[in-house]
Amino acid sequence: MAAAMQNPVPPGAPAPEFIVPAVHADGMISLADYRGHSPVLLGLFPGLYCPFCRRSIAQMAATSEKLKPLGVESIAVVGTELDNARLYYQFRPTRLTMGADPQLTTHQSYGVPRPEPTPELLDIVMTTRINPTGELPEPLSPPVAAELLNKRDGFQPTAADVRESQTIFTQMKGQFLIDSTGIVRWANIECGKEGLPGMGKFPSHEELMAAARLVT
Repeated sequence: MAAAMQNPVPPGAPAPEFIVPAVHADGMISLADYRGHSPVLLGLFPGLYCPFCRRSIAQMAATSEKLKPLGVESIAVVGTELDNARLYYQFRPTRLTMGADPQLTTHQSYGVPRPEPTPELLDIVMTTRINPTGELPEPLSPPVAAELLNKRDGFQPTAADVRESQTIFTQMKGQFLIDSTGIVRWANIECGKEGLPGMGKFPSHEELMAAARLVT
């Protein structure tokens, strides 16, 4: 796992450009749209099959409303098919600007880790216990925790969700605060601080606000 943490784009480096289709409107979303105008909080998420990702996106959406008065815009890029994302948010609207990237090209360009699902890694995951949002009755293994939260949400996976849960389940989340000149000023990678016990966690509102003040 330590080796997988060496590649994310670090603070002080240029932010890779990206362009992805918008979920809530026709057209595309790109980092270039914001260059010279405003800093950007970029959140990179795996598929919507993941209850921790859905919760992190909702948390990011809430924080985005507090960042706007500081002049910081927020963009979430989720690793699912465009139609799948549009279907989900048709029933669970959000004001967060969002793009779809089923090939995870944005995640890859920012170096967000996607460890190889080796038997050794899967064994370690199964013995790890997490309760990232405090909703669970006790810390549980990630698969058991995800299943419980999906049931609690009444989440009905689509064919795309099932496929993605089987193919990209080791993709981690990442957040990057990019200034208006296109330089990364702050970054956070899932499990980067705590190792696997940090699975499913998302930066707190206070952490994100503190990061935003670095570029405002």
